[in-house]
Amino acid sequence: MDTGSTRPAELSPFDPDQWQNCRHTVHINGMTVSVHSPDGTAALAREPGGRAGAEALVTVSETTVVTVRLDVPLGDAAGFWHPDAGWERTLPADWSAWRILSLARSAPVGCLYDATGRSLLAFATDHTVQETLIRFGVSEERKRFGVWLRFTLTAGQTCRLRLGTSGATVAAVLRELRGWLAELPGAEPLPVPEFGRTPVYSTWYAFTQDVNASEVEEEAALAAELGCGQLFMDDGWQLHGDGRGYAGCGDWQPDPAKFPDFPAHVQKIHDLGLRYTAWIAPLLLGERAAAHRTWARFAPRRVPHLNCHILDPRHREVRDHVVATCRTLVEENHLDGLKVDFLDEAMAYAVAPAPDRPAHGYISDVGQAMAALLADLRDTLRALRGDEFVVELRQPYTGPAMTAFGNLLRATDCPADPVANRIRTLDIALIAPGGAVHSDMLMWDPQATPETLARQFHGALHAVPQISTRLSQLSPAHRDTLAFWLATWRRLRPALTGGHYETGRPDEMYPYVTASSGSHRVITTYTDRVIALPPEPWHTLSLINATTSARILLEASGPTRLVRMNAYDAQGQPQEATTLELTPGLHVIKVPPSGLCDLHAAGNTRAGSHQI
Repeated sequence: MDTGSTRPAELSPFDPDQWQNCRHTVHINGMTVSVHSPDGTAALAREPGGRAGAEALVTVSETTVVTVRLDVPLGDAAGFWHPDAGWERTLPADWSAWRILSLARSAPVGCLYDATGRSLLAFATDHTVQETLIRFGVSEERKRFGVWLRFTLTAGQTCRLRLGTSGATVAAVLRELRGWLAELPGAEPLPVPEFGRTPVYSTWYAFTQDVNASEVEEEAALAAELGCGQLFMDDGWQLHGDGRGYAGCGDWQPDPAKFPDFPAHVQKIHDLGLRYTAWIAPLLLGERAAAHRTWARFAPRRVPHLNCHILDPRHREVRDHVVATCRTLVEENHLDGLKVDFLDEAMAYAVAPAPDRPAHGYISDVGQAMAALLADLRDTLRALRGDEFVVELRQPYTGPAMTAFGNLLRATDCPADPVANRIRTLDIALIAPGGAVHSDMLMWDPQATPETLARQFHGALHAVPQISTRLSQLSPAHRDTLAFWLATWRRLRPALTGGHYETGRPDEMYPYVTASSGSHRVITTYTDRVIALPPEPWHTLSLINATTSARILLEASGPTRLVRMNAYDAQGQPQEATTLELTPGLHVIKVPPSGLCDLHAAGNTRAGSHQI
């Protein structure tokens, strides 16, 4: 087995020895866990698992590269979930490429599940910061599914693996792993101020880089009327913020042509009752920026599609510069938050060689360097603003360890794609031990139907919605639709974003989501399929029809239930109220396309119970 390298480019596409029997192997709950190192010093032991699941501990006696393999029989395997899955949610072969993880990209967490959506193999490790290689896939010869993790351990260092409960749903086992990750040393999530959980008006899709003070202030006033609590000023506010590229990034000064008095502009937004967050990409360094002359020697890697260089965070000078730049921007302009972009570009320096003579404070591992940078930034901003401050982080750097450094976790860009927004926000929410999950910004065709607009919103239901359209140009129908769903989201927020989720299979793109808070249940259905009613008692059940059908199919069980039904179309227009006896079996509930139906307990025809 080739275990001597942690550089993906040096690893073969397929290693026939990767399934070899290892000297250190344990069997836990039907899973096989093995560890190997070139020098044979790596050891493996089973550990007590605590409340649920089981744990294994990897130890070494001297610095070495360690490879851990987890594997199970294929059984009825249907898909493999991991935080950076994207659209790849089925079963790859075991010769799939190695991927590199760190604090700045994804996390060492995964779940193999069967056709019923229940876990066959679920794991997490406590190496959520440092660089780790991962590979996973089906063995054609052995009819097993394997996961390989490769990383460097120094003498005395350990790696702890958590194995989730087999047979639990994907959502349930990820909640279990999420709870374990939250208890790791240094993983305490950053507090989220209440305003961080309110809807956002974002300038990006509405203006792109063509922003200016007066027009943004006009839109902000309308956003406040609709119930938004935050304004996010995206790319374009800064000097050289034009051209849809990043060749001008690095100075981070307001463009005086667009914002003659940036602090005064921020104050006007504050006067409207909105908090103000500004975009910054502090690792990007463009040749048009004056800062390029000073910092180019710390940015050897150029990214052609961004048209700029990337500052190397392994250097202490870079980390200090980034923190000082962010502090100045916040302090001089009285900002309430930073939208910190492109941190994943730091991975350009993953497994890269160190300089010949690294200066004091140099950190060779990108993940550990980013942890040092972000810890310093967090502590600096908290000293400046306390806990009434937000830091937005974007996929793929939204792994569980990142909640110690940022408190808003946003889906990566997916303009006008509600399916992608749904998948990405749920992917974050299922594993994040803290923070507020935010959608990508919502945009839509100005000529679209209200139902189309509503479906864009439905993709963001289980996150804090970010709206990005010219509100001053909305048609009356679109304004009514947006106002209705914003109001509905605020009413249902305890369940939608803070409750207990079940999501269906990831490879089916989360076809439905059930959520609950107290005695309120919310079911959002994204496909025209039968939905089983929750067996637990509930007082109110909200059904959201995120399809083009005019019905929702419910399967009831248990005692007959009497309910009052109030349905609304996509624009919030009420339909005729009715009552229904939910006898055991299938029921067709009329709900307009992209509409909503609230079912309220009217009693139990057999037991007379108020909660049903």
